[in-house]
Amino acid sequence: MIAAEAAGHSAGAFPLLSALIFLPMLGTVGILFTQKSRPDYAKLIALLTSVMTGALSIWMLKEFSTDESGFQFVSQHTWIEQWGIGWHLGVDGISLFLVVLTGVLFPLVIVGIDPHHDEKPYLAWLLMLEAGVMGSFLSLDLFLFFLFFEIVLVPMYFLIGGWGYENREYAATKFYLYTFLGSAFMMVGLIATAMLARDDLGKVTFDLVEIAEGANFAASTGRWLFFGFAIAFAVKVPIFPLHTWLPDAHTQAPTAGSVVLAGVMLKLGTYGFLRFGLYLFPEAAVWSRSLWLTLAVIGIIYGAIAATMQKDLKRLVAYSSVAHLGFIVLGTFAFTSQAISGSVLQMINHGVSTGALFLFVGWIYERRKTRQIAELGGIQSVAPIFAAGFMIVMLSSIGVPGLNGFIGEYLILLGSFQSARWWTVVATAGVILAALYLLWAYQRVFHGEADDDNKTFPELRAKEAMVLLPFIAAIVFTGVYPKPLLDRIEPSVEVLVTHVEENSSLTQPDIGTQRGEFEAEHGDDHGDDHGDEDESHDEGEEHGE
Repeated sequence: MIAAEAAGHSAGAFPLLSALIFLPMLGTVGILFTQKSRPDYAKLIALLTSVMTGALSIWMLKEFSTDESGFQFVSQHTWIEQWGIGWHLGVDGISLFLVVLTGVLFPLVIVGIDPHHDEKPYLAWLLMLEAGVMGSFLSLDLFLFFLFFEIVLVPMYFLIGGWGYENREYAATKFYLYTFLGSAFMMVGLIATAMLARDDLGKVTFDLVEIAEGANFAASTGRWLFFGFAIAFAVKVPIFPLHTWLPDAHTQAPTAGSVVLAGVMLKLGTYGFLRFGLYLFPEAAVWSRSLWLTLAVIGIIYGAIAATMQKDLKRLVAYSSVAHLGFIVLGTFAFTSQAISGSVLQMINHGVSTGALFLFVGWIYERRKTRQIAELGGIQSVAPIFAAGFMIVMLSSIGVPGLNGFIGEYLILLGSFQSARWWTVVATAGVILAALYLLWAYQRVFHGEADDDNKTFPELRAKEAMVLLPFIAAIVFTGVYPKPLLDRIEPSVEVLVTHVEENSSLTQPDIGTQRGEFEAEHGDDHGDDHGDEDESHDEGEEHGE
């Protein structure tokens, strides 16, 4: 009863996107059959499957065509025919680097972080989490997306509750209840969306592209449906004032949980707004933009101020995520190609920079058994290489020119100023505050004279350096030469913005050529052909975004 309905892009008959999901699942099953007395077998299986998944994601990046704005490597099969549910996967410029980041991040976490106890279930939960995150970024079916969106809650709950710190049970429960409640709204919304779209489509389907391109919701109906999805995404980001679960979850989670949570899991919310909110309900998204811009700016300022007041270094980094993700939401609802491209790029930048910061905080805790800033100090004098690595990551998080954080924030602010001027002016204060709390934290932790407890602080180890190297390379490369990333992101973003314009009252501000000011400053010789879109669409591979 299951028939293939679409072929992949240049990957031929090989189901590349399905493999990215099923490989970690197979690894989970394999770990369950290993003997508890041989945790090295579980580690080997986890490492092999995660490395293979990462290698496939990099191969996908290499084969990804910059000349196409639509979905590539599409895999579409009928799953539950009578309900209109399908196994529909695809990747475009908006999801491409999120998939690659997921593929690369998990093997680094598995290699670089020791769980200290119960390694077998720990690794199994990590691989299940990877499969859920991959599925969420690749799904083009509403039901399939919801399935993977919910799957990620379970392994993260057990990772926090089983391998976290002193208040781990409270943090895990709070995380689960917040995100599960938000998902309940989305479940109602996606069922209602499929049922109401039936009148226009002539059938029940959960296919994202079919509904977005073929359904015509009344304005009031679309707004209710949009908020059903938006509440779930706002909790997952999280957007102020739904953010209170995040500092607790980050602080109490094991280092691997914090790295994955910051690196890719929070992006399920910001990605969800782009892929499902704006694409399915453009009129509602434009109608409600003032609300989201205001909440984004509040989150930027509040997160920065709260971070400045923290005594726990890990909690400080957690609040910095609230501020950085506020910038991503600001760019998303500015509705310019420049700002949305910056938001997509900043999703990657935040995942790299903040993920690396949590790695450093975890290594500090392993060495000193404390994260209290007042109990640290003088580390730079005894571990200069460790301090130098932390400084590079910290400066990228601040947004110093030449590092990755600057590029994303620059594009967001530049694009948002055209359509959300006063929100952008207020948000700029967040850049200044980020420099304040991160530089002050660095000064207190690394400068000064080391006391007796910190004099024996170990230097960066070889294994830690190997894990850190890909983060540093991504930070520097993206900061110096972002063109390869933007070449792949922008075509899909421009198609999405065009779709929103055609289905709402949105009018793009006249800002000249795309990225003109950015290219003039950085000497980027960029083509003008990104707006060209393939006019031919078929059901198996629709440009959609």
